[in-house]
Amino acid sequence: MLDENHSLAIEFPEHQNTIHQLKMANANFKSMADRYHKLDHAIRGLENQSLPISDTSFSQMKLERAHLKDKIFEIIGQTDK
Repeated sequence: MLDENHSLAIEFPEHQNTIHQLKMANANFKSMADRYHKLDHAIRGLENQSLPISDTSFSQMKLERAHLKDKIFEIIGQTDK
């Protein structure tokens, strides 16, 4: 789907407090969350504006976003235990 928002608040609504706490206390987590946000914003912008980008580059951006999402979720799960 085009312009689908994958922000962390939408992807993990039940973990918003944990995400906020981790961003405040864990520089590595904050860096990953910031990168995830930038990638999601860029991907949605490319989809909305139909800007030229190679399929390979676009796929790499989406793959990096997915990997970051997995890592972020793993850290959230370890924190919520």
